[in-house]
Amino acid sequence: MSAVNFDPVEGQLVAYNARDVEAFLANYTPDCVVEDGEGNRLMAGHAEMRERYRALFDGSPNLHCTVVHRTRVGDYVFDEESITGRLPGTQPQVRRAMAIYRIDAASGLICHVRFMRELS
Repeated sequence: MSAVNFDPVEGQLVAYNARDVEAFLANYTPDCVVEDGEGNRLMAGHAEMRERYRALFDGSPNLHCTVVHRTRVGDYVFDEESITGRLPGTQPQVRRAMAIYRIDAASGLICHVRFMRELS
């Protein structure tokens, strides 16, 4: 895939909104690390991500993420996000988050993510 034609951050967003876990994972390196805002590891690697996101996608039939603002700086992409439909019955109904994605220069895939979210 050409880096010019392939954007893993946009690709994972499209797959997230389609709740397609395999298409979602195709945008991440096999050893990708996902952390919370304080740097605590939430999950790492496709196996852990698959389990976590499959449960989220299966349990959230109306899940949808909208990018409010996206900024690119070198190998980093900063997305301000608005998320709705996450796990029916959870509060708040609309969640705001900031996701910081780091793109691996060699593969062109996302290799690290840090999520900052509102406390619920």
